[in-house]
Amino acid sequence: MSDATKDDLLQKPISRRDMLKLGAAGGVGLLLGAGGLTGVLAGTGMLKDSAKAADAQTAGDTVPFYGKHQAGIVTPAQDFICLGAFDVTTTDLGALRTLFQKWTEASAKLAQGQGVGDESGNPILPPVDTGEAMGLNAAGITITFGVGASLFDGRFGLGSKRPAALVDLPAFGGDELQPEWTGGDIAVQVCANDPQVAFHALRNLARIARGKAVLRWVQDGFQRTRTADPNGSTPRNLLGFKDGTNNPDVKKADVADDIVWATQADGANWMADGTYMIMRRIRMRIEVWDRTHLNEQEATFGRHRDSGAPLGEKDEFAPLDFAKQDDKGKLMIPMNSHVAVANMGGKVKIHRRGYSYSSGIDLKTGQLDAGLLFICFNRDPRRQFIPMQQALAAQDKLNEYIVHVGSAIFAVLPGAKAGGCIGETLF
Repeated sequence: MSDATKDDLLQKPISRRDMLKLGAAGGVGLLLGAGGLTGVLAGTGMLKDSAKAADAQTAGDTVPFYGKHQAGIVTPAQDFICLGAFDVTTTDLGALRTLFQKWTEASAKLAQGQGVGDESGNPILPPVDTGEAMGLNAAGITITFGVGASLFDGRFGLGSKRPAALVDLPAFGGDELQPEWTGGDIAVQVCANDPQVAFHALRNLARIARGKAVLRWVQDGFQRTRTADPNGSTPRNLLGFKDGTNNPDVKKADVADDIVWATQADGANWMADGTYMIMRRIRMRIEVWDRTHLNEQEATFGRHRDSGAPLGEKDEFAPLDFAKQDDKGKLMIPMNSHVAVANMGGKVKIHRRGYSYSSGIDLKTGQLDAGLLFICFNRDPRRQFIPMQQALAAQDKLNEYIVHVGSAIFAVLPGAKAGGCIGETLF
């Protein structure tokens, strides 16, 4: 029996008062959920090759948890996500290390479609696993862990280990960041081809963290499912445009090494084979967009809506030609279009892996609270994401229709071998 199981069995059934305390601390955010995710920046969202890879990944596949790199980074994007950020409440480094050991053990079981631990069979104790995934397969689940810059403050003596690339993101023009969607000590990204399987995993990891960490925010999200699109075409964002056409082909090891994976030479030995994740919760002004004529929409993205092809082309994957003009000498792709600004001359690339979200209605405005949970992975945000986002914030025509309300950056830990632990190179 695992240490995590023993600890849970030793706990008494939780009272209503304790539940209210957990809610006040942030735990209720997980129980209620918060919305969804998508990827908007110039192809934010899905892998370029998710379309081609979909036929190789069925809904019930299992993805190995252990490995050189964590899963859920270059893994073909699953249909659903449940992304949570935790604030660590313990100040004991040993307790934090133990938490990651328990999370590792539980995640390896979840990746195989199992519960988080063995049940005691004692009916007067709470079950070890919450049970809502009983009878369901693994649904291609991946669980990915990262740590925020705030974890390297004075609480654990880790300050000297903070990687130089784990910078505090600068303020970008047009940001309207909300504290409830920003920051966090630890990120846990759960992706699966079933929303209940994804939620179940994050819920149980939050339960294991009780007394050591509490949820700061949770966002769930979706893309089109394999049932709705068995051909696996490029997903569309909530503005109706294909999203992810120009994502780099990270299935190629040399491409992933160049764009995604950190090395010892990058300055933090313990981060070798890890990466850096940026989360941006991007709300779309859907009601305004829906009143915008098609020509303006296509000029905003720089692509045709139906085909996803660059303006003036017919093939979605046609090369971007920013010098091409129409018969009146006007550029086919406006230089302030989303695709043109995000292209960065082809020199700056990130690996996007975002999802759409819908969180109901904004009670203050009566408008939909929906948009994109932009997630990207890059080897060094100082040379990749940050300059790209600064350019987008300054001149992207899409800014008329979106607003960034949440933001966080995390150092995604290297993978672990069976019998090892996520975070062991750090702790």
